[in-house]
Amino acid sequence: MTDPREKALAEVLVNYSTHVQENENVLIEAFNIPDSLVVQLIRAVRLRKGNPFVQIKSSVINRELLRNGNDAQISLSGKLEAAAMKEMDCYIGVRGALNISEMSDVAAEDMKRYELLWGYPVHKEIRVPKTRWVVLRYPTPSMAQQAGMSTEAFEDFFFKVCTLDYSKMSKAMDPLVDLINKTDKVHITGKDTDLTFSIKGFNGIKCDGEANIPDGEVFTAPVKESVNGVIHYNTPTLYQGTVFQDIRLTFKDGKIVDFQGDHSEKLKAIFDTDEGARYVGEFAIGLNPWITEGMLDILFDEKIAGSIHFTPGDTYEETNNGNKSAIHWDLVLRQTPEHGGGEIWFDDVLIRKDGRFVLPELDGLNPEKLK
Repeated sequence: MTDPREKALAEVLVNYSTHVQENENVLIEAFNIPDSLVVQLIRAVRLRKGNPFVQIKSSVINRELLRNGNDAQISLSGKLEAAAMKEMDCYIGVRGALNISEMSDVAAEDMKRYELLWGYPVHKEIRVPKTRWVVLRYPTPSMAQQAGMSTEAFEDFFFKVCTLDYSKMSKAMDPLVDLINKTDKVHITGKDTDLTFSIKGFNGIKCDGEANIPDGEVFTAPVKESVNGVIHYNTPTLYQGTVFQDIRLTFKDGKIVDFQGDHSEKLKAIFDTDEGARYVGEFAIGLNPWITEGMLDILFDEKIAGSIHFTPGDTYEETNNGNKSAIHWDLVLRQTPEHGGGEIWFDDVLIRKDGRFVLPELDGLNPEKLK
């Protein structure tokens, strides 16, 4: 029997997130998820008179393809998928995490080959700038374990988070967007964190359910060479199949000049992927009221209420600061009291303290106002 929540989720993804229109081509990319959700997505696309296309993928098979692959094979794989992506108007990517460490034994050089020759041409050059897209995870026992919850409790949490009133959240974001648009200097403080940079000339962009589900952030970009100081990320992060903790980055004139954390060799390989991997492409403020703790899933963790993420690597076209990279690593700093607190200052005005907005015009973004 189909879970009725899957039908509701498919309707959000097709009707609200991607706004599928008649005769548009829609690629549904399904990693390790039940056929029932794929069927609901196909039906929802057809109700909008769109044309559904499906790619069924497996993290286990992807691991085998990447391990000891060669340039010709990976490059051709990228070209084939890029050709398909060019024909699409919309993209819906749903990923079920059966084993978060599936890619942990893929060599750093193999991951770099994938990022440069396959992932970047398909997703960074075509999917992100040229389609209406949405990406989300699907609840699995593995994800429930990551979150420290039972499978049933996590499924309830998942569907509540993913189907909240994003139109209400969108309206509440407007004052923050206006403030970002007028701001030059940003100052971030916290435990072992003191960071300054400029966002002058870059607009705030709302993430209100039309690109990621779950959603809930407003992002912009720093002036590429303006970043100075230290940031200590206090949220464990899963990247390229490895869990990293307590990453501490030191910036000088925009560039990462020192880094600390576990798995130092893998850290070095990531930051040496290309020149842009040591500069920052995104600064964002997390706002989702239902997400309060990390769970080793960046689509959730970057939306944590009371957090920021400050992202080494590729910038977005909407806030293009000139930094290009095969890497885009959303590292998260929580500023709530239980995680050491912290402040955000815009042009020497305090806007958020210990995870709560203090300006009256931003009060609508505090968690109790968004639920």
